Amino acid sequence: MKNFNELGLDKNFQRVFAEMGFDETTEIQEKVIPLAVAGKDLIAKSATGSGKTLAFGFPIIEKLKIRGGLQALILTPTRDLAEQISKSFRFFAKYNPLKVVTIYGGVPINPQIYQLEKAEIVIGTPGRILDHLSRKTINLSKIKILVLDEADRMLDMGFIRDVTDIIYHCPKKRQTLLFSATISSDIKKIADKYMINPVEVSAESYVDASKLKQIFYDVPKRDKFSLLVHLLKKEDSALVMVFCNTKRTAESVGNNLRENGFDALALHGNLNQNQRKRVLETFHRSKKFILVCTDVASRGLDIKNVSHIYNYDAPRISNDYIHRIGRTARAGKEGKAISILSEADYDNFRRIQNNSSLNIEQIKLPEFEKVFVPSGSSDNYRRERGRSSGRDRGRETRGRSFGNQRITSNRKPNNNRRESEHKKFGNNQNRNKPFVRRDNQRSSGRKESEHKTDRNRTNMGHKRLGNKRNTRRDNRNRG
Repeated sequence: MKNFNELGLDKNFQRVFAEMGFDETTEIQEKVIPLAVAGKDLIAKSATGSGKTLAFGFPIIEKLKIRGGLQALILTPTRDLAEQISKSFRFFAKYNPLKVVTIYGGVPINPQIYQLEKAEIVIGTPGRILDHLSRKTINLSKIKILVLDEADRMLDMGFIRDVTDIIYHCPKKRQTLLFSATISSDIKKIADKYMINPVEVSAESYVDASKLKQIFYDVPKRDKFSLLVHLLKKEDSALVMVFCNTKRTAESVGNNLRENGFDALALHGNLNQNQRKRVLETFHRSKKFILVCTDVASRGLDIKNVSHIYNYDAPRISNDYIHRIGRTARAGKEGKAISILSEADYDNFRRIQNNSSLNIEQIKLPEFEKVFVPSGSSDNYRRERGRSSGRDRGRETRGRSFGNQRITSNRKPNNNRRESEHKKFGNNQNRNKPFVRRDNQRSSGRKESEHKTDRNRTNMGHKRLGNKRNTRRDNRNRG
């Protein structure tokens, strides 16, 4: 690896490197920085944690002009990654007064509109960037450098149309840097259409495979959470990440872990940005903590010192599994990836095992204590266990089951409602009778001529009413 001073960067960058404590470049930084400074279009294959933010960050800051308007645009798949890159850029540009603005949805747009007037670097998600383009509150006509970070993730999330629409608004004469963990056919199509003679570079995974142990347990679904609790108690772990496939599962597992005495928080897409930020800050500050999350945390986010990865749900494809386990066994440290499988995970896990580069060992189930798992949120858990809080006292208890016990309602039966229903529907015999027209019932004591007279009177009434309505409408039109 090269020393940062050998890359020919100016003194301001060298001061930043010294403050960060970096001496040598990573593999992706050594390959990308010289080519990016030279103005080449790049397709860089690199995994999370390889140092790619530095790889495209310093060339951008070195090439932009202060007070030159918006000159660099960085597209990311998630709000969290946009925030993380922005934080890094503000530190990189510590001695270069460039205005960095972060743009994503889920927050008020007016402050962003104000900040964009002075922006020189914008880091954002495709949806909110398109929103600003439709409002004409962002001008991409002076973009010199366009970065597509986690490009494969953006395509997986269905942003391909948004990304191409944004590229269309950028100048054709620009530099494009594309970073992706995998190079799919869709990535190559984008490169062929929107990039000029791109140079392809790649870097090995930052994860030390020799220090990563991968195991799995096969357990009935009803005992899944009990095994997780047992392993969390028995394993010598520090910072732990538990991955789930859905937001609902992540929230439920996080709540249940807290009910069982663990320091745990959930991270998923339903949280607003401030909530997600607080969760990550708590995780970073802690020495022993459990982050229960969806795949939103498997890629892009800067999460260090993770000792254990638990796959509470098996991911759907092997690439997602690789990104998850890539959170541990970094920088020479040991790590462990544990998958907890039940019947619903078999198909997904079979696809993961088809990847010959993965070596996952099955471990015999240990003896473990069964843990009660409530079906709802932590509030429901407290009520069902009979430990309701003060605000729950005095509320009417609705009928529900808890184990073999039936909790009945305190409400009195509404006899008036039942009587009204009987009056409405009659008894069962009447309801089973065929429907009889009222005309036939009424004709029993009347002549047919009388019925005709009634119908004629009704028709005449409708005609008179119609004429009055028409007259009123004509008068209003004349007025």
